[in-house]
Amino acid sequence: MGTQTTAGGVRARARAEMRQAILDAARDHLAVDGAASLSLRAVARDVGMVSSAVYRYFESRDALLTALIIDAYNALGEAAEAAEAAVDRSDVAGRWRATATAVRSWALANPHQYALVYGSPVPGYVAPQDTVGPATRVTALLAGILRDVAREQPGASGSGAQSGTDDALVAIAPMREYLGPEVPADLAQRGLLAWTSVFGWVSFELFGQLHRVVEPDGRATAFVAQVDRLGAEMLGVPVVPSD
Repeated sequence: MGTQTTAGGVRARARAEMRQAILDAARDHLAVDGAASLSLRAVARDVGMVSSAVYRYFESRDALLTALIIDAYNALGEAAEAAEAAVDRSDVAGRWRATATAVRSWALANPHQYALVYGSPVPGYVAPQDTVGPATRVTALLAGILRDVAREQPGASGSGAQSGTDDALVAIAPMREYLGPEVPADLAQRGLLAWTSVFGWVSFELFGQLHRVVEPDGRATAFVAQVDRLGAEMLGVPVVPSD
């Protein structure tokens, strides 16, 4: 029994290592060819196996894409969660800044993985349910921040006139349901605006749309200023100046 168990463990490790090698090679191809042109044959060649052998690890190109997408979402989620967790729970503005900054830092360090999950959709590919959990890890941080704003700073959650029509509020019903009834509709709207603004900046920066708009060596500073302003104006969590 012990020998069989040991042999099974060795096979499992070997399989996991080969699976990881395939994912690493596929990631390299994303950087060169893009997701739409990902080729199982080329990936197999890079890891030293015949193309048919790859199917023992991934049943199709879409299955390989799904694994890459899940890995990217999880890596981004882990980076954002670590940054947000390092901030005192009472510092809502700091948590917002840390989360947004971590998203930008991860994207700049992993541009091709970011493009895979936030860039142009891959023609013909439909993401399965398996991607939903990883995809919402960063969103869950924003949701926690909005719930804390609603609970601890009721003035912020009700500040300003409610924007948008009834139809607009109906349109964001999935987000409002995800946030829960403790987050008012207006705060949910403003949270959505703040969050999409962060990803809009990151995408603009990553895909070259800030050229001749923001100086390259000043983009980190400008980004933080934008994030803090979004926190103050959209979420009602102004940064408290340090002594």
